[in-house]
Amino acid sequence: MTRPSNPASSLPSPLLRLGTRQSPLAMAQAHETRSRLCAAHGWDENAVELVPVRASGDKNVDVPLADIGGKALWTKELDAWLGEGHIDLAVHSMKDVETIRPPQLTITAILPRADVRDVLIGASSITGIPQGARVGTSAPRRAAQMLSRRPDCEIVMFRGNVASRLAKLAAGEADVTLLAAAGLERLGRTGTGTPLEVDDWLPAPAQGAIGIECRTDDAETRALVAAIDHAPSHAAIMAERALLAALGGNCHSPIAVLSEMADGRMTLTSVLYSPDGAERVQGSLTFDIGDTDAPARLAGDLLQRASAGITAYFDGAPGAVS
Repeated sequence: MTRPSNPASSLPSPLLRLGTRQSPLAMAQAHETRSRLCAAHGWDENAVELVPVRASGDKNVDVPLADIGGKALWTKELDAWLGEGHIDLAVHSMKDVETIRPPQLTITAILPRADVRDVLIGASSITGIPQGARVGTSAPRRAAQMLSRRPDCEIVMFRGNVASRLAKLAAGEADVTLLAAAGLERLGRTGTGTPLEVDDWLPAPAQGAIGIECRTDDAETRALVAAIDHAPSHAAIMAERALLAALGGNCHSPIAVLSEMADGRMTLTSVLYSPDGAERVQGSLTFDIGDTDAPARLAGDLLQRASAGITAYFDGAPGAVS
């Protein structure tokens, strides 16, 4: 496919085919990606075709994701379409992308990261949650973090898109739930619930970030997509993913992490939990942004200090179980 450097509306379209999941949030992220690409290159909107695919993870929302294939259920259809050339690029919520990606695919761009916080819905604060309340979540990190703070609460399985989880909450299937602030914002639901400040409640690795993936050997598309890469967000996401990789984190691993940047340096703060929240270990490391080995050093420190009740859920630890 030959792509002019500055196509006008009279030129053939689409120039790029952008694959996306079909969920409302995924489609909102795809529209944002298309808008940024077209603005960066002076294209009309029809230069980028949105190609929706129904992901396996959207088909079965009645069991925990970790029990039916993990994060690959969000990406495997898009991976196949991208690898087979049916699409030129794919858009992902980076929080949902497996840590180890196929070598034939490359995360080329990260859009400017949105709000990383979780939002509590159904109560005004963690301490304000009623005694013995049911907390709806399927995320090991949110469950462990909540039980660490509120061991009196009961965790009930909650999966589905934002609208379905809010509907389940309204129907009384749980008393409170937690959602990502970024997702609510992208769906126009700003003002829903109470954001939890990061100095009190750390987010998930890569939360709030949209990533664009291309075929590794497609230099032309990668060059076009690089125009919308936000370097600070890219550095933060890669550092958080490097930490997750060094820990051997998987869908059963309760891990929270926050990256902060100042004066060319990054600080990673992470907490690892046992699934029941009874045990936790926390650590931080400040390093130059170009120091790609630093996340592994933090991972080593955390695993060395963690109890067996924590390390059993991280494949990077000796004696861990998957």
